[in-house]
Amino acid sequence: MSIGTSSAPGAQRAARPPAPRPGDLDELGIDPDQLPDGLVVADEHGRVICFNAAAVRITAVPAEQALGQPLETALPLEDLEGRRWWQLTDPYGGLAIRVGQPERNLLLHGGREVLVSARYVRTRPTGPVRRVVVTLRDTEARRRTERSHAELIATVAHELRSPLTSVKGFTATLLAKWERFTDDQKRLMLETVDADADRVTRLIAELLDISRIDSGRLEVRRQPVDIGAAVGRHIQAHVAAGQQADRFLLRVQHPLPDLWADPDKVDQVLSNLLENAVRHGEGTVTIDITPSASPRERETAESAATVETAATSVTVSDEGPGIPEESMNRVFTRFWRGSKRGGTGLGLYIVKGIVEAHGGTITVGRAPGGGAEFRFTLPVAAPAYLT
Repeated sequence: MSIGTSSAPGAQRAARPPAPRPGDLDELGIDPDQLPDGLVVADEHGRVICFNAAAVRITAVPAEQALGQPLETALPLEDLEGRRWWQLTDPYGGLAIRVGQPERNLLLHGGREVLVSARYVRTRPTGPVRRVVVTLRDTEARRRTERSHAELIATVAHELRSPLTSVKGFTATLLAKWERFTDDQKRLMLETVDADADRVTRLIAELLDISRIDSGRLEVRRQPVDIGAAVGRHIQAHVAAGQQADRFLLRVQHPLPDLWADPDKVDQVLSNLLENAVRHGEGTVTIDITPSASPRERETAESAATVETAATSVTVSDEGPGIPEESMNRVFTRFWRGSKRGGTGLGLYIVKGIVEAHGGTITVGRAPGGGAEFRFTLPVAAPAYLT
């Protein structure tokens, strides 16, 4: 015999409790002040019976001043053309088939913009309105996102225009006047085109990284990484490009724990930090590699003596002017530039995203020699298939 089944539809309906109606937060055990959005509820007479903490924050109206007041008095709203919204929508006297108002931009008293949506609660489909439930959302976060996207588009357009103009100019010139140039001139033009194509490729790669970081889709493919050898390769590349070998000082504290990380992304982090130190700093660029406690263990351990070595830290410092104190909290944001000497201002934002995708941390401060000091820490966890 089957247990818990019935052929009678009435038995199935009886087993399912009725769903709480909109606005019946007590049925769900939710405190309105715990909601992230503003919540304003008016009764069948249009008097405010709920004005939660988020609504107080968004409107700057004290709850005790709003409660008991008519909805249009406690929450005076206008559309973007200056018309009073409650008079336009008339929730209590309008069409009986309406269920609410979709989200839209409206203005509070004083001209502050908010996102507002409303729900009309009726006891029967075309009955009188018993509750008007209004939600409020601050537009500042959305504005910041839209502004950030607009800045990103403008930056990309600007950075792409220069190399593409160069590529187009040189290729058009070569095609039109190939026979007039010497081999050395042709080589110089083609090398310039090649360098500009690399610049475009790097910019596109940065955009893809930003997209993955912002959406939480940055993949980390962990492999064994010799961090000391990786730093050495970057130092050799800078020396080959014309830097003096004695400008770099690499110090490795042994023994280091085995580090499992994404080698390509670690190279990206090292490349950005060393290039910044060489380009914007002065004097000796010092790279210290040391064993360390993982970020999580440092936060939870009672004392340093109880923490096991579970991470590797890399510190890159220079002897230049450093980063102004007032700018340090903006270093890892988009478009931050330490100087006017080129760059998109996206590199350190990507570096932070890569380090955090590994479960690590990165900080910025002032080096003992007065320059900038970047320190990132990566946990040494092995990939899942080995644990």
